[in-house]
Amino acid sequence: MAEQSRKQAIQTLLSTEQIHARVQALGAQITADYSASVEQGRELVVVPVLKGSFVFAADLVRGIDLPMTMEFLGVRSYGDETESSGVVQITHDLKRSVEGKDVLLVEDIVDTGLTMQYLLKNLATRNPASVKVASFLHKPARAKVEVPIDYLGFTIEDVFVVGYGLDHAQQHRNIPYLGVLENG
Repeated sequence: MAEQSRKQAIQTLLSTEQIHARVQALGAQITADYSASVEQGRELVVVPVLKGSFVFAADLVRGIDLPMTMEFLGVRSYGDETESSGVVQITHDLKRSVEGKDVLLVEDIVDTGLTMQYLLKNLATRNPASVKVASFLHKPARAKVEVPIDYLGFTIEDVFVVGYGLDHAQQHRNIPYLGVLENG
C-alpha cells in the first residue's frame, strides 16, 4: 500500500522510564531551588513554550511541590520542516503579567539557541524578578548561540527526534518515549 510505504520508522532513544525518572529529579531540584523565594512571598510562574513542551511541562509541574501559576507562550520556528527556519513567530502570548515574579520557562529542546535567545530577551522586557530555563533536551552540536539552561533533562546528538511532545509535521507528539525519526 502506498500509504504504508511513506510511514517513517521511529527508533527509541530514551525510554518512558528514563524520561520519567529524570523529570521527577528535575521537579525535586526546582522545588528545592525555589522554596525560599516562594516562602518569601514571590510567585513562581511556569511558562511552557507551546506546542512541543506541553507533555514535558505537564509531567514537570506534577513533580514540583510548590504553589505556582502557569502561563503559556506559543512560538513557531520549524513549520513542518526538520530544520529551524531561524525566524521566531509568537503564536500565543502570555495573558497575565510576570512583572516581579519568578519565571520558569519550559522548553522541549534547545538546539540552535536562537528561539530561546529571542524568548529570554522578550521576557526580560516584562520585568520578572528572575527567569530560569528548563529544557527537556539540548542538542549542542547545532548551537549557534549559547543560552543558559538551568534545568536540563538530556543532552542528545544531532538527530531529529519525535515523541514526548515533539513532532514532525504535527505528528508523533503522543508517543510516550523519545525516538529518532528515520525514513522508512
